[in-house]
Amino acid sequence: MTGDGAAVVDAVEAVAERIEDERAHLTELDSAIGDADHGGNMARGWAAAAEAARDLDDPDPQTVCKTVGKTLMAEVGGASGPLFGGSLVFASAELDDGIDAESAVAFAETYLEKVEDRGDARVGDQTVVDALTPAVHTFKKSVETDELPPLEALAKAVDAAERGVAFTVPIRAKKGRASYLGWRSVGHQDPGATSALYILEELLAVAADALDAEIPDVDATSPTIPDEAAEDDSAAAEDD
Repeated sequence: MTGDGAAVVDAVEAVAERIEDERAHLTELDSAIGDADHGGNMARGWAAAAEAARDLDDPDPQTVCKTVGKTLMAEVGGASGPLFGGSLVFASAELDDGIDAESAVAFAETYLEKVEDRGDARVGDQTVVDALTPAVHTFKKSVETDELPPLEALAKAVDAAERGVAFTVPIRAKKGRASYLGWRSVGHQDPGATSALYILEELLAVAADALDAEIPDVDATSPTIPDEAAEDDSAAAEDD
């Protein structure tokens, strides 16, 4: 568990660095449909979270995630603090026994559920949910149905999140400040969804480093779509 905790700290530091690198881009995205403060708020919050995570003594994954979540709530302004941070605090409980495929899926599902509840948002509202929902669903199916290795499942989730970010561009915002623009929000990429993608990309990179493995070249499609005709034939054979 201690090793998992160190890997989570590495992930937090990687996310903080990535968000800082993307600060200007996130600000540019937010300036078109929001207050132009998303980049600065997220960079400040994740920098503080990385410092808090580094200061933990022999941390476990649950403690790291809870600490990061509380720090984001305190340091990130606007709606992003409760969304990204508060949801992380709740989801951290799923990592009580460390990180494995089962707890990772539970963590992802709880995180998405809390983001949806806190933001009162669903797919199609042009929010972070548009990136998180396909990512979480893809990750869960890849692990539980397709029985893929966790790293491959996470790579598929990242691809799904990227598609979700692209999905925010041609739709009308229904939540947050962007919703005030009405149809003028169409054609703009959601900054929150973009931040979520950056976070997932860094989680994937750190996971690959921890496993001393290459990031799999995959997409979000599933290799195990059920063959309904075959299932019907099998059922008919059993009846005979």
